[in-house]
Amino acid sequence: MSAQHIYDTAPLGSLITFSNGEPRPPARFTRKLRAWNEANGMGRLVERAAGCSGRTYPSPATFALHLGNYGSQGTILIVVRRIYTLDSQLRFEIADQPKAGMVRIVSRRDGREELHHLAPNRAAAEAWAAAHRYHGSVMEEVADPDLVAAPVRLGRAA
Repeated sequence: MSAQHIYDTAPLGSLITFSNGEPRPPARFTRKLRAWNEANGMGRLVERAAGCSGRTYPSPATFALHLGNYGSQGTILIVVRRIYTLDSQLRFEIADQPKAGMVRIVSRRDGREELHHLAPNRAAAEAWAAAHRYHGSVMEEVADPDLVAAPVRLGRAA
């Protein structure tokens, strides 16, 4: 699939694989293997941003994949996200989508939507939302594709 297809169809919270199509090099070629790992992997779709055309620089539409958290003793020190534009030459596939009953906590503003948390159920989402305040966040329950649930706004009214 193309980056445009992922941007248009993949729901936030989906696991996305990306690949440059080249075979994995043998482990003894450490530099080639490191470069291959940069262009091949998996991440969770956590952000979508519409492009804008400013006077000085037009910004293309993008999406971000969360690749991992790194830290020590329960403290996250580095959050790794990679941002892709819609003209990326990599190949993308949807490996997994959020299941019905899971709850997404998202915020939407100025053509950008961001996933803050994906909870297994509403009780876990409410507990997470109570501990982590995000202004203008919305709780959305993942439903069957045929059913559409109304989002629930969190926090104070804007």
